[in-house]
Formats: sequence, C-alpha cells, structure tokens
Amino acid sequence: MHPSAAMLAVVLLWDSMLSFISAQNAGFVKSPMSETKLTGDTFELYCDVVGNPTPEIQWWYAEINRADSFKQLWDGARKRRVSINTAYGANGVSVLGITRLTLEDSGTYECRASNDPKRNDLRQNPAITWIRAQATILVLQKPKINASDQSILSADTPRKDIFLYCNLTTAHTPHKESFWMKNGLEITNTRTELKNTSYRIFKPRADDSGEYMCVYTFAMAPNANATIEVKAKPDVTGHKRSENKNEGENAMLYCKSVGYPHPTWTWRKMDGTSSMDIDNSTGRFFITVRDNYTELNVLNLDINSDPGVYQCNASNMIGNTAETTILRVRSHLAPLWPFLGVLAEIIILVVIIVVYEKRKRPDDIIDDDEPVITTKTNSTNNHKDKNIRQRNAK
Repeated sequence: MHPSAAMLAVVLLWDSMLSFISAQNAGFVKSPMSETKLTGDTFELYCDVVGNPTPEIQWWYAEINRADSFKQLWDGARKRRVSINTAYGANGVSVLGITRLTLEDSGTYECRASNDPKRNDLRQNPAITWIRAQATILVLQKPKINASDQSILSADTPRKDIFLYCNLTTAHTPHKESFWMKNGLEITNTRTELKNTSYRIFKPRADDSGEYMCVYTFAMAPNANATIEVKAKPDVTGHKRSENKNEGENAMLYCKSVGYPHPTWTWRKMDGTSSMDIDNSTGRFFITVRDNYTELNVLNLDINSDPGVYQCNASNMIGNTAETTILRVRSHLAPLWPFLGVLAEIIILVVIIVVYEKRKRPDDIIDDDEPVITTKTNSTNNHKDKNIRQRNAK
C-alpha cells in the first residue's frame, strides 16, 4: 500500500473514532411523574434530557385508554391554558404546565427526546428515533365546600370574637379528616373527622389577620380546601426610633408590620409640613420590600442633606399607618471630640499657670541687680557712745 493511502486510512479511522466517542445518545435525567389533581388546579411536568448533541424535546398527549391517539402539544393550546418552556444548554430541560384543569385534561402526557439527525424524517419510525417518558394525569371533580365570608377587623370598634365556618357538602370519595391553616401553616389542635368544622379567633388583633384555610383530606383523592380572608389595616409593630451615624457611612432604617393583605410600602423624608418621596432612582437610596417588612438603605451619608426625619408608610385596602425615624449624621471629627476636649483643658491649665507666674508680687521676687544696704544695729551705736564717754573722762 502506498504510504499516503495508508496515512489517509489512519486519518479516516481516527475521525470515525472521534465521532463515536463524542456522540452520545439521548437519555433522561428527570422524567415526568404521574399525579392526581382536582378541577381548577394546576399541574407542571418536568423533563430533563442529556445527549450530544443536545436532544430536541417535544410534548405529546393521549386520552386515557387511547394510547394509540397521541397528539403533539403546543405552547398556548387549550385556550392558552397550556404553557411549554424549554431551554437548551448542556442538557435539554422542558416544563409543561396546564392551568384551570378540567375533567377533559385527564390523560397520558409524554415527553419525547431525540438527537438523531433523521428524527424528523417521516420515513423513519418514531419509536426508534425518539425516546419517551410518560406520566398519567387524573383530574377529579373538586369537592364542594361551603365557607363563611371574609371578615374585616376594625380598630375603632371593641374587639369581638370571630368564628370561621366550613362545611363539606359534596365529595366523590369519603373524607378522612379536616384541619385549619393560617398563612400556609397548620393551626394546632384543629383536626377533626366532622364535615362541619369551625375556628374561633378570640378578641382578634391586626396580627390575627391573614389567609385562613379549611382543609379536607381523602383516602383516594387530593386534599380539598376553601379559603377565608380575615383583613385588617397595617399596624407598624417595629421600627428604629433613631439612627446615629458618621458622614460617609451607610445607614439602614426598617419597618415591619402586621395586617392583611400585605401592605404597599412607601418611604418619605419629612421637612416640616412638606415631604419628599424616596425611591431607588437616586443611586444612594435603596428600598427593599418583603411582604410585611421594608428597609431603607442610605449610602455614603452626607452631613448637610441626609439628617432629618424619615417616615415609612404602610397601606392596604383597609387603611394605612406610618411611623418615623430620626437620622442623625455626625462629622468626621466626632471621634476626636473627647481628645480635643482633654487637649483644650490642658491648654487652659497651662495658660492659667503662666498668667499666675507673671502676676506674682514684686516683694516675693529677689532682684540681684540692686545693691545690698547694711543697716547698723543698736549694739554698734551703743559701742560708739561708750568710746565717746571714755574720751571725755580723760
């Protein structure tokens, strides 16, 4: 064999080995799971596939007991109740969702995936070119529950106990028990086997407001529930009365409240009788809101413009309430004030000592330049008088 022909054969063999090594058939990482739902509910099915190249994903549907009549599903089908969201990267991931379920939505849902180059060739057998994963969705008629109307708490009237009621009137399967929930959490000691159930709120306050739900459980069907809203205007239960910071630092003010529905929060800076609304457009003020909680962050405090009274306002359809926080901004020299005070005291003390020394009486000071005058004593004078008498006697 000619050397060039042998080399060409080696190159072709290497290319075929690389394509074999790099190519990977489609496979499921996550498959859709079967579920039982009630009318009016929503379901989502997930499909995660891997392969090289990344496989294409399709969704198909067949009615129950008619597995031979699959039809492809498209985004926006069934009066826009169907949504299909697919993303391709290292894996192919797709989510099928259907809202406002009806009995006709029961059936077999199939996720198909393929990276076969001939997968869309009508002459090919789809059973060979596409891999499949199925899930059965069973939609049952939702039980009928009669529930009491919503309640609104008033801060102006005396607090009276509130009673919430639920009654299971129609169910296609026997129920097991019922219980009450508030804001997604079960209320303890409320489970009962009765179809008629009630919950009493003693002397309700704003923090008793929320979304209450009576839940009925069944042995062969999903749970059924009814929602009762207890509404109240917001009541700010926590905030900073004051905040002291140095210029150039950041300040964080917050407010939290009780009440339902969750409030709409606004921040204002008060200036006497007027106010200025604060938003996130300035680059130094940042407001965050999480249901019954809000924060105002002020960056790089300015000693001239930022000090003042800040107000958080919480409002919902029932009413509104507000609280204020005083923000004080100190100079950069504020940490030096104690040291400067001590230094000033030392300087004043030194000045006092110097002035005192300057003002001493002249008699207390000995001047070396003046001559010393010696005074004669009485004994010397007496001695002289004695000598004079002796000379007279002679």
